[in-house]
Amino acid sequence: MTTEPAAASGTVHWIGAGLSTGSGLAALCDTAGRVRLWHRTEARAAEALGRLGLAGRAEPRAYTLPALASELAPGDVVVSMLPAPEHAPLLAECVRQGAHFACSSYVSDAVLEQVPAAGRAGLVVLTEAGLDPGIDHLFAHDLVARAREAIGDETPASYTLTSYCGGVPAVPNDFTYRFSWAPAGVLGALRSPARYIEGGERTVAERPWEATRRHVLDGETFEVYPNRDSVPFVAQYGLPDAWTPRTFVRGTLRLEGWLRAWDGVFEELKAGDDGRIAALARELAAAYPTTADDHDRVVLAVSLDVRAESGRSWQGGYLLDLVGDAEESAMARCVSRTLALGVRHVLDGSLPPGLNRAAETAARSGQWLRELARDGVEFTLRVDR
Repeated sequence: MTTEPAAASGTVHWIGAGLSTGSGLAALCDTAGRVRLWHRTEARAAEALGRLGLAGRAEPRAYTLPALASELAPGDVVVSMLPAPEHAPLLAECVRQGAHFACSSYVSDAVLEQVPAAGRAGLVVLTEAGLDPGIDHLFAHDLVARAREAIGDETPASYTLTSYCGGVPAVPNDFTYRFSWAPAGVLGALRSPARYIEGGERTVAERPWEATRRHVLDGETFEVYPNRDSVPFVAQYGLPDAWTPRTFVRGTLRLEGWLRAWDGVFEELKAGDDGRIAALARELAAAYPTTADDHDRVVLAVSLDVRAESGRSWQGGYLLDLVGDAEESAMARCVSRTLALGVRHVLDGSLPPGLNRAAETAARSGQWLRELARDGVEFTLRVDR
């Protein structure tokens, strides 16, 4: 694989203008030489640009893969806001035409298969560059680096790392939730077992909500539960081999009372009737619609507690707690600005070719966090020695 990225052309193709497309697109219009917004139709793309105050600053296009392919040039950057299953064919087209690729989703096996070819061509494949995954990775890398400096890589120690994130209503409703993505996807995630480390043992929660715990942040009580597979992130976050995990969990955060409010939903999930669950997703979307008058709140809390056998200890944590406004949701702000920041670093050639899951080094994570703060994504860091 070449170590130098292919030179960026300055043209960015942003594909999709859904709930997570926010002010990050405007930031790219300030940075890139040319921006094209691709949507289902050219009229809808133009409408989205108008809604975002970007009319005349980006070019509207009607998206199909062949249409995009006809306008791609070597060194262009393709930003996919499409559903995750559509990333792989899009990346394949990027590799064929020598274009860089970026998205905010977890990297899939289908995407991973194409990373070697992209790397050999000097192309950057930027993934997990949103909120969660995305900012959570930056927080974790920075905390681990600070703890390693304080405790030492060779010092026997144990640690607890927790990372919880959730989008909730700014004004709590009786459902304690506001849909920021498709209800079917929310229910599907709850049906997937979660793997994590608790009490030093690898643990599987077949029904993640049954592992819900109370979690207090700045005096406010939330409910949290594990999701997906946390275990591979022990290596991804670079925790020293001499340190033993007591607890390592990445999970979802909900308002207090969520477990009780969703009891009826959980009963349906336990029954496992796919048709009924699909119908339930439609019913929930109708019962709890997301309107322009509803504002969301995003809470992301990552903390690390390291205790050396010598008695030395280090604790630190990041907290992001943002509320959406009339211009954009907090979720759109966090996802799109982080993704735009990553694309800026593709354009300036500072990301290496091949796979990048947000910023994967402590130094680069620290730089991205400073840039996010400068761009208006506010968060706090607490460190106790």
